[in-house]
Amino acid sequence: MHIGTFTAEGTFAAATARLPELAALGITAVEIMPVGQFGGHHGWGYDGVLVRAAHAPYGSPDDLRRLIATAQRHGMMVLLDLVMNHFGPFGNFLPGYAPDFFNQRPTPWGDGIAFERPEVQSFFREAALGWLTEYRLDGFRLDAVHQIRDGQEQKFLRDLAREIRAQDFGRPIHLITEDERNLPHLREQGFDAEWNDDWHNALHVAQTGETQGYYSRFARDPFGDLALAMTRGQVDEGAPHPEEVRGAPAGHLPWTAFVNANQTHDQIGNRAHGERLLTLIGEPSARVCHAALVLMPFLPMLYMGEEEGRDTPFLFFCDPPDEDAREAVRKGRSAELRGIGYDLEGMPDPTSAEAFEASKPYAPDPPAHAEAWRELTRELLALRAAQVVPLLRSGKTGLGEVTRHGPKAFEIRWPFAAGEIRMLLALGAPAISAAPLAAPQFRLGDPTAEAFAIEVEFRA
Repeated sequence: MHIGTFTAEGTFAAATARLPELAALGITAVEIMPVGQFGGHHGWGYDGVLVRAAHAPYGSPDDLRRLIATAQRHGMMVLLDLVMNHFGPFGNFLPGYAPDFFNQRPTPWGDGIAFERPEVQSFFREAALGWLTEYRLDGFRLDAVHQIRDGQEQKFLRDLAREIRAQDFGRPIHLITEDERNLPHLREQGFDAEWNDDWHNALHVAQTGETQGYYSRFARDPFGDLALAMTRGQVDEGAPHPEEVRGAPAGHLPWTAFVNANQTHDQIGNRAHGERLLTLIGEPSARVCHAALVLMPFLPMLYMGEEEGRDTPFLFFCDPPDEDAREAVRKGRSAELRGIGYDLEGMPDPTSAEAFEASKPYAPDPPAHAEAWRELTRELLALRAAQVVPLLRSGKTGLGEVTRHGPKAFEIRWPFAAGEIRMLLALGAPAISAAPLAAPQFRLGDPTAEAFAIEVEFRA
């Protein structure tokens, strides 16, 4: 959820009013994109400059507290996307009065932060603990932890997790990372889960045929990569690759250590026109992918609007302080997207208020299919709660087992102490050599006869 675009008003209070709708669908957790104070009125939030101050245009700190408390009363957790790896360029005066806070190691966003210094570690440790104690959050998604480098194999992050685990907050605290390295070490030492871009990227290439930029890693055999992701969680686990060796084996981790998504703000917004997956692949494929995401054993994450099939774009937008800064953003954004092969014809100005307004997914008049999508989401989440969660609680007893039925269809089995999940999945061609499942509890089409279809069976 991005607070600024989740509602027409773009405030904590307006978002709070909509939380009962999410709870009624079966949503159990809300992950809020960064709200640390940043320069200007609107932006994604990843250019924050005041780590512990809620962005004033969204409302007061008490408004945010009410949002969190309301979600919890409705049975939903609230996790905050916390950025500790860089500061934004607009309104950031820290380098002027504390230059030693930074080092000369470059990052994609400027000079690296000197995490090797104890006082810098204390600054961010206190910020994280402050969010937990002052706002009663249920946890964090930590942005791009591969750029949090302390020279001690990320002892800072491991110590932070240990300190949080040692305290009694009166509720479980969930710690999720974004880490492009695909390494399991943090999940083995205090962290719960990691955003699993491998799933998204393989699915995106398999369904759209796009292979530009970072999708090129999955261009050779995207359906084979999907099979591997369903078997082990990740795709890249340290095998040689023409670009780089990436990752390490992670199949020993619980399935809930992988946060899978079919789309996120990153994947939608880092396109020239901010198209959602539904726009790119159409409803038949999108509905089947939606069902597979929710009913697999991994942790499923939806991006706001996805629960009701919205096709509104989510664009990159920011609010620089002057025309020089605006022009720099325009040029930088164009160069980045052109460099990975996107057509920039008609691309909205990322510094305009129009780009911000166009990214609000819930238009007053919902599309005709919105209620059908909401019913599908409600059915899927109810099945997940009733069938998948008990199996997860019983414990994983082995890797996923995938049988390929033609180039674009799969039969998958995930074993647990209390039973198993079986899925027959067609993602572009029917599973003509497969037998239908014996007693599926969910069915969308016929995977043995239709190009896009899914059956799922839960066995005790």
